[in-house]
Amino acid sequence: MRRGALGTCVALLLAAVVLPACSSGDDSASTANGVEPVGGAEVVRGGDLTYALEAETSGGWCIPEAQLAISGMMVAWTVYDFLFVPSADDGFVPFLAESLERNDEATEFVLHLREGVTFHDGSPLDAEVVRNNIDAWRGEYPARKALLGPFVLANIDSVEVVDDMSVRITTKVPWPALPAYLYGGARNGVMAQAQLDDPDTCDRALIGTGPFEIDEWEVNDHLRVVRNDDYWRDAPDGEALPYLDSITFRPVPDAQARVNGLLSGEYDMMMTSAAPATETLDAEARSGNIALYQTSFNTEVGFIMFNESQPPFDSPTARRAVATALDRESYNEVVSLGLFEVASGPFAPGAPGYLEDAGFPAFDLDAARELVQQYERESGSPLEFTYVHGNDEDNTRSAQFLQEMLEAAGMTVNLRSTEQATQINTALGDDWQAMAFRNFPSGVPDGNYVWWYTGSPVNFGRIADSEVDRLLDEGRSELDEDVAEGIYEDLNRRLSDQVHFAWLDWTTWSVGMQPDTSGVLGPPLPDGQEPSPGLATGHATAGIHFTE
Repeated sequence: MRRGALGTCVALLLAAVVLPACSSGDDSASTANGVEPVGGAEVVRGGDLTYALEAETSGGWCIPEAQLAISGMMVAWTVYDFLFVPSADDGFVPFLAESLERNDEATEFVLHLREGVTFHDGSPLDAEVVRNNIDAWRGEYPARKALLGPFVLANIDSVEVVDDMSVRITTKVPWPALPAYLYGGARNGVMAQAQLDDPDTCDRALIGTGPFEIDEWEVNDHLRVVRNDDYWRDAPDGEALPYLDSITFRPVPDAQARVNGLLSGEYDMMMTSAAPATETLDAEARSGNIALYQTSFNTEVGFIMFNESQPPFDSPTARRAVATALDRESYNEVVSLGLFEVASGPFAPGAPGYLEDAGFPAFDLDAARELVQQYERESGSPLEFTYVHGNDEDNTRSAQFLQEMLEAAGMTVNLRSTEQATQINTALGDDWQAMAFRNFPSGVPDGNYVWWYTGSPVNFGRIADSEVDRLLDEGRSELDEDVAEGIYEDLNRRLSDQVHFAWLDWTTWSVGMQPDTSGVLGPPLPDGQEPSPGLATGHATAGIHFTE
């Protein structure tokens, strides 16, 4: 029984539905977060919840070496805590850090840590272990072999212990976005010293300060976590968080299977950004069969990513041919079922750098055919490439629709499917030409620095554009928010002008729940602010609860 003795509690609640937002979504999204029980229902403490995720995280959660997509982020939110977390006003506020001091130049930051926090093994959170974590992320801790952090955090010059509960971080250039980088898109959970120094099982013997402790993990079947009885946060009623006794995460790659499992009662919660699943959830929520939290606040963008280091997409002509052949309105209607919004660039509406029209090429089939012929004249080769996509039904359907659209312009498009868990590894390598991708959560434009800067190993598209680099450098160190916004608008235009990506649509995320399940975003943050209503980097699990 998923709730033990509480399994007979059935709540007669109306579903809380937030429709996909065309702006930042602050007002609409925050109304459905379940912080307060819906319809006057009372919080039930305890119970065992099953959460269906879209993929397995086969590489595990040794943070410096991990590669976490959305499903991995959900587990990170559960087992670990972060130094900073996003709030509803889109700032990044102290979490394990209690406060932050910054000099006027934004080159020196002192983190004052929260007193009384302990890891799951009973060891205390202190300045030394936090320094060691940050050094491990950036590749400066001998016991760990950091994968991507040395490049993501390359602007950190030094990390020093000031006293038992304070850490000083010095940066090479002004970096007002540092707190966002310490959050790392839910990828920088703080690990205990014992896990940091674990040579063999760091990926699975997880020791955080989070609301739940790992109990067991059977790869490709389930990961179970149990309540951390010594968690440092309290609920609004003054009693300790978390509410639940346990959560069992199950990887279910097929979105419709997740929906079916929710509707049958097999799962208590599930997450998706797939359009057909979203359509079903919308209908079931309106019928009162489920509860639903749905938002596009500061969301990611879906796009075709080009490998610009090899033919054909080392040619701007080839990239422009693809962009011009895309009838993105039809794509949105057919593939996304009209539920999402066609993207004008990487920055979603309401985010810094957003432009309604950034100059991305308009659909023109005749012009696309001319560009295909131009490429063939310039290169002496036909415009043929392989498109890598996820192997689930929705991604396959999307790829086939794009294939048909692009081949109508005279290109030859070969399809190659892959598991989501291996797609980042594929992108890191050279054995691909174009790929379906979803990335670039909005809100902090500097967060894209490492994705687009020449030479960065996570510049998956191998962009080498000096103007993009210049704008990224200027935006990173600009302290005036209005000036910075203008810089990122120029960056948006440059990306479209050079067609470094072929934008498709901004993602709408949905969390479907049983009617007696609530608390997606959790209670107010320690400083009293509401949590961010976005879902692009997962969500907290400490506040999830059943109701009666």
